[in-house]
Formats: sequence, C-alpha cells, structure tokens
Amino acid sequence: QVQLVESGGGLVQPGGSLRLSCTASGTIFNIYAMAWYRQGPGKQREFVARILSGSTTNYADSVKGRFTISRDDAKNTVYLQMNSLKPEDTAVYYCNTVLSVVPKTPPDIYWGKGTLVTVSS
Repeated sequence: QVQLVESGGGLVQPGGSLRLSCTASGTIFNIYAMAWYRQGPGKQREFVARILSGSTTNYADSVKGRFTISRDDAKNTVYLQMNSLKPEDTAVYYCNTVLSVVPKTPPDIYWGKGTLVTVSS
C-alpha cells in the first residue's frame, strides 16, 4: 500500500516563503511523476506544478517564477519551494504521484491528505 505524507504548511505573511515536502512510502517500483495541486476556499482543486522522472517540470501560470518543484528520488520525496507568496496562494496543497508498485503493470495515481498554507498579514 502506498502512502503520501505532506508537510511544511503553515501561516506566512505576504511576500514570505514556505517549503512543502511530500514523501511516498510503501511498496514502490517506479515513480513516473510527482506533482502538487491546491484547493483554495470555495474553489476547485487546481494544478500547481509537476516534475517527471526525467526532471522535466511544468508550472501553472499563476506560480511561474515564484514556485520551484524538485525531487529526491533516493527519498521518494518531492518538494515545492514557494517564494513571494500572495494571499491568493492560500489553499490546501495536495501531493500527487503516478507510480507503479509492480513491474510491467500500469501505474496508478495516489493522493496525499493535504497541508494547509495560509498567506495573511
């Protein structure tokens, strides 16, 4: 069974920074992609950033130039460095991964339970 555990959320003032972490544990054969999504108050869940196994990255336009996604394959961990935070970045941030647990089988998608980021003065 695969589990994703996020950490690093909290309260920060506008213009501040936070670093989120997400670690995948359990039976893991190969991780194809790891990503962050977020859901703000009264909003639908939206894509934030993704990093593929070859280190290719994608970002939502709203966070480009401010957020950086990275991964440590040895630790099955993905990070999201968030700088120049704005009140509109307030949301629950969810970790997402696409991975396979057994060789030669299709990958599945897994979600963490989320970590709350509040940007407020």
